[in-house]
Amino acid sequence: MTTERSTFRGRALALAGVSALAIGLAFGVPGRDIPAYAETAAPGASVALHSYADIVAAAKPAVVTVTTEIAARPAQFGKGEGGMPPDEFFRRFFGEGGPFQGMPGMPDFGPGPRDGGPQGPGGMALGSGFIVSADGYVVTNNHVVDNASKITVTLDDGTELAASLVGRDVKHDIAVLKVGADKPLPTVAWGDSDTLRLGDPVIAIGDPFGIGTTVTSGIVSARGRDLHNGPYDDFIQVDAAINHGNSGGPLLDATGKVVGVNTAIYSPNGGNVGVGFAIPSNQASEVVAAIIKGGSIEHGYIGVSIQGLDADIAGAVGLDKARGALVAAVETGSPAAGAGVRQGDIILSVNGTEAQTPRDVSRMIADLRPGEKATLGLWRDGKEEKLTFAVGQMDAERTALADTPATPGNGDVAVGDLGIEVATLDPETRAQLGLAEGETGVVVTGVDQAGPAADKGIEAGDVILSVNQSAVASPDDMARLLGDAKAQDRKAALLLVERQGNRMFVAVPLKDA
Repeated sequence: MTTERSTFRGRALALAGVSALAIGLAFGVPGRDIPAYAETAAPGASVALHSYADIVAAAKPAVVTVTTEIAARPAQFGKGEGGMPPDEFFRRFFGEGGPFQGMPGMPDFGPGPRDGGPQGPGGMALGSGFIVSADGYVVTNNHVVDNASKITVTLDDGTELAASLVGRDVKHDIAVLKVGADKPLPTVAWGDSDTLRLGDPVIAIGDPFGIGTTVTSGIVSARGRDLHNGPYDDFIQVDAAINHGNSGGPLLDATGKVVGVNTAIYSPNGGNVGVGFAIPSNQASEVVAAIIKGGSIEHGYIGVSIQGLDADIAGAVGLDKARGALVAAVETGSPAAGAGVRQGDIILSVNGTEAQTPRDVSRMIADLRPGEKATLGLWRDGKEEKLTFAVGQMDAERTALADTPATPGNGDVAVGDLGIEVATLDPETRAQLGLAEGETGVVVTGVDQAGPAADKGIEAGDVILSVNQSAVASPDDMARLLGDAKAQDRKAALLLVERQGNRMFVAVPLKDA
């Protein structure tokens, strides 16, 4: 311990020395001329800002603290469709039980209301927001006010105002509040997030941990980040210090315009590590305008679960390259089911626009309005087909339940071509997995870590429902279908795998192929 303290102190002193040197350069050293930055900058280069004080003075009065009383949540587990799994480190900025829960050294606050957290008695939650109109419209994140029974907005001067929820959009994680005041309120203006470049300076303002309005600065670290939280993930990544309670606050550019809504952080330790995410203003401002005008946002829904393709899957179905989205499941009674979309179809386009990734498909479908026609270009049985049908309406939340993995049983059979052992799916295991009565398949009871299945992520407890889109009910079925694939000179077998209530296709290379 003594060595560690000495080392840390030495590092701290070294850093302090660097700071002192920087100050000496900034104010000049006796006997030496230090040219001004503007005189040494390359022609056409931007002159660095020496202070954000004027920007902060103008914007800070429009930044508010949003405090909510949280109603008890429904007793269900799992996560909302497109929501963050509880075991991932991407965490929302506020703690379920109040502003201090979730701080370093405190217990992990776990999944929030959007993540389908367990039944709770309710409590207080904290977030931030900003005023976009003098008559009292306030922008924040949906997860800040989700399941709130009471919302209070505290202005920069300490005035507390009761707020009403005008509307929200779960998919964009945006909410709009309305407060009343006896005078016009200070506002901030939207900026153009599309003009941001990597390295541009940004400022985050909010109320971290409930300690009061705080200003931090940094740069744009990345654009277009996808956190796998929904179809509209297109986050701006910044290194400005942001923590629990900043959620819903504005991200400003060097002109003081709002270029993002601070929304999420990557935090393995519960605090800021320099990786924060904001919703781009060009996306958020459109949603806010639509909510103020109509009170809600309607998103299209067709009722399929989709996944990406890799080269092995594309080769297994005869597609020229990995593109589009593979349909892993079709919801019974959904618009897609009624139109004849099948599990195993690959969606290549929506209304004539090509889709390269599942994210493209999700966004194009979500952008359609309920009742609009959707024409899907599909790859099926080695050729392209088209289906046209009316789009349905997306529910605010759709929950997938997680089940306990199956316990391997007796009667294991080695499947050498894949490097796994499997057993017939018996009624007890079927019930344990929550599968429908009569569902057939084989349970993976062992995996050779040096085999091709292990390389593709197959685990003990997975259930294989089909091979090359033909249902399997026993290890003998698997052996027959794999033999057929090898006879057809296929390089991989396309498996439909169920794991904890989720289904996806996995292409596993055949050992002798």
